[in-house]
Amino acid sequence: MDGMQAVVQSLRIPAFRRLAATYTFNELADWLATIALSILVFDATGDPLATTALFVCAKFVPGFFVPPLAARFDGMPVRRLLGRVYAFEAVTLAALAATTGSFWLPLVLALALVDGTLAAVARATTRSATVAVLEPKDRLREGNAAMNIGFSVMNAGGPIAGGALVALFSTSAVLGIAAGVFAALAVVAATASGLPAGEPEPSVWKARLREGLAYVRSQPALRTLLFGQGLVIVLLTMVTPIEIVYAKESLDAGDVGLGALLTAWGVGMVIGSALFARERSRSTPFLIVSSTVLCGLGYVGMASAPELVSACAASAVGGIGNGVQWVAVVTALQEATEDRFQARVAGLLEAVAAIAPGVGFLSGGIVTALLSPRVAFAVAGGGVIVVVLAAAAIVARRRAGSPAALPDPVQS
Repeated sequence: MDGMQAVVQSLRIPAFRRLAATYTFNELADWLATIALSILVFDATGDPLATTALFVCAKFVPGFFVPPLAARFDGMPVRRLLGRVYAFEAVTLAALAATTGSFWLPLVLALALVDGTLAAVARATTRSATVAVLEPKDRLREGNAAMNIGFSVMNAGGPIAGGALVALFSTSAVLGIAAGVFAALAVVAATASGLPAGEPEPSVWKARLREGLAYVRSQPALRTLLFGQGLVIVLLTMVTPIEIVYAKESLDAGDVGLGALLTAWGVGMVIGSALFARERSRSTPFLIVSSTVLCGLGYVGMASAPELVSACAASAVGGIGNGVQWVAVVTALQEATEDRFQARVAGLLEAVAAIAPGVGFLSGGIVTALLSPRVAFAVAGGGVIVVVLAAAAIVARRRAGSPAALPDPVQS
């Protein structure tokens, strides 16, 4: 059985099929809401700082809430938890849609914070439930590949769909559509069978959170993965706020150039997802190292690209690496984590994925202001390569001293 056949086989498991569907359409609905809210806030205020505040509330601040919430909900039946989370998201977005006519920024920011936090909790819950459903059937890697394909497709197409729908209808209508998607997801999750029933622990959530943090600190593999991934995300997101400056000033390609660069990265992510699904002979650590280096090389290529075509080619290379890297890290974390800590470790990963970009955005803006967009790309790409090679060396030394450590990332 080749890789893609194994991915299809994982989707024939009813419980996982529901999880994969909700995970994929959670990403779509989240993008629809993000695009609609961005346009709503900017049109109503005309202030870039207000739009920045929206992203801080919807994407950055939730990172501080997810770990305690993951500990609080750990042990709840997954079907009930996901059903409620998606239902609350539907209500939140419906409230946002209903209040667009009487815009008030503090209310929009507060509801965006609630929606962003719920979306992150849903992702963490789904990933931990995936381990419980697939690991006994030896299908975890294939199932992660299936979810990654859906995630990459929605990550590439969601922003385009959101922008097109707002242009055709209105921000309130798109928020209503997103609310409808989440309502449907609530039904799909709440009626699923075969999901983990949960085993509530007698300790309070604060104790469970402390226990989860202590568990991660006691596991060198988890510490290396989480800390290393945080650094990589910081570096990779340095260029996000300055891509428009790079497209217009460094490449002289205008708005069309920015769209081409983002499209090339998205296409690369889809290709990378397919490659991960097909690749079964390489170890997960090897895939993490090679794909992360590929992301760095993509940025270095963009830093030196003389014109748009070569910049898009480098962007596609980085996207291919990105399409493999995230899912490989998720899989490695799941494989290295005991079952009872899956939800809490997934919550910590969500926190890292939410908080690290804030540091990256600020760093990229500073480097660009002081030097240039090309230097920002070079620093980000070179930094990624240095971080991953340093992490690989640390893991290799640890493996040489302890047979229980992760396998050497440079071996296949």
